[in-house]
Amino acid sequence: MKSDSYINISRRNLLQAVAAACALGTLPLSTRAQTAAGAKMKIGVVGSGRVGGAVGGAWVKAGHEVMFSSLNLEEDRKLAASLGGGARAGTPREAAAFGTVLLISVPYKALPGVGKDLGDLLKGKIVIDTCNPIVGRDGDMAVAAREKGAGLASMDYLPGARIVRAFNAVGYARMAAAAGQKERAGMPIAGDDRNAIAVASALIRDVGYEPVLVGTLAAMGKHLIPGTPLAGERSPDEVRRVAVTLK
Repeated sequence: MKSDSYINISRRNLLQAVAAACALGTLPLSTRAQTAAGAKMKIGVVGSGRVGGAVGGAWVKAGHEVMFSSLNLEEDRKLAASLGGGARAGTPREAAAFGTVLLISVPYKALPGVGKDLGDLLKGKIVIDTCNPIVGRDGDMAVAAREKGAGLASMDYLPGARIVRAFNAVGYARMAAAAGQKERAGMPIAGDDRNAIAVASALIRDVGYEPVLVGTLAAMGKHLIPGTPLAGERSPDEVRRVAVTLK
């Protein structure tokens, strides 16, 4: 029975991946052109700390244009200067307006404020959500987010955004060097919007990981946090095997 279940879920994952790839054809022409293999994208990073800096830096090295933003513009300018090329710095609103795609990487307790301050710029935009509710850091709202599921909680805080959860359960120290590894680790992701999943998947590959769609924000977004069975680096097949055991 377990073997049959694995086969069925693997088949669904395959079909979802094919659908996501086909969905590129339904994107607006400007976005579709940017997501073609090797094409540059404009990416806004809101929260250029450890994860945002590592992932955004990898995208700069891959040839994308990235605007870094945080509460410390001077640090963002230093980061952009160290990366050169297509890196630049701005305010969070400037980054949100600049990016065709946004990476939001802030402490979870800051997420409601991000939604409030940038809400008009987030609607309809693809958002890669790396934020994790950590009880010791974020307090009661993290408890509530974990009970509800981080995927659904993020949807509440970022209404109208086309969210894909990714980079949630892998240590940031490995992210900057992932592109140089011989074997790609799997990156579990969750999302509901097939176009957003397709675009995010292309960008995840540019960082050096193989995206593995494990399910929807409601069903699987709750598992993409530290301390769960999906946390840590695994091969893509191992990620799929672990995902099968989760509900």
